[in-house]
Amino acid sequence: MGLPFLDSFSAAAGRGVWHADELGLADAQVVATGHAALDAELPGGGWPVGAMTELLQSAPEAHVWRLLLPALAQAVEARGGPVVLIGAPYEPCGPSLAAQGLPVEALMWIKSDAPPARLWACEQALRCADVAAVVAWLPQARVGELRRLQLAAAQHDVMLFVCRPESAARGASPARLRLQVESCAADSSQIELHILKRRGPPLAAPVMLPARNERMTALLAAARLRRKLRLQQQGTVPVGDTATSATVVRIDAWKGGPNALDRIAVVA
Repeated sequence: MGLPFLDSFSAAAGRGVWHADELGLADAQVVATGHAALDAELPGGGWPVGAMTELLQSAPEAHVWRLLLPALAQAVEARGGPVVLIGAPYEPCGPSLAAQGLPVEALMWIKSDAPPARLWACEQALRCADVAAVVAWLPQARVGELRRLQLAAAQHDVMLFVCRPESAARGASPARLRLQVESCAADSSQIELHILKRRGPPLAAPVMLPARNERMTALLAAARLRRKLRLQQQGTVPVGDTATSATVVRIDAWKGGPNALDRIAVVA
């Protein structure tokens, strides 16, 4: 029996080979991010399951919920278990999250300032079959420690997000996906996502996402209109002029302690 032609063998093998100038396909399950523009730039079209995604930010709480909330809500619905928050800088605002699809009873918040305790809690959460996803703030984690978490996420098919400072972008990381998240300097209503690491070519321009969802945008627009009408009635602001001061609008019913989502400065 003759040997197969080399060109036919090469063609068959090439179908399973990823080329660095192409966006790779997912080699495992993914969960849609809920942001179409971002899905289009990620291998498989979503956040990887069973792998670490690293979020690098100047402020530890900035934009995390806006970015992750749709996928976390999907994960809870699919797996039925909780989302474990480890070292979150602020207490999550339950009513606000519930209004956007993530019930407060689906959250487990683990508080600790000690880096070893955070790492231990993160690894234990990843090993729990009931956990839907893990979001951990690990600013001091080393590469070896992150590699151990990546392995635990892969072994147990859990979606893992690790939040670290922007300065970590200069170092190596075992994360499957790395994003730098920052507010757009030219337009405060937008978020800039720089994809630092993915299975695909470098991204020429950042992915732009709205900083607030449609419901929040409508709420803030209504608050601006009410304030402008009130000032006009008081004779403080002439019709057609715009106020330059700011006020704070609470969007939840909680009154105890600082929350991540319940204080927003609204410029009228």
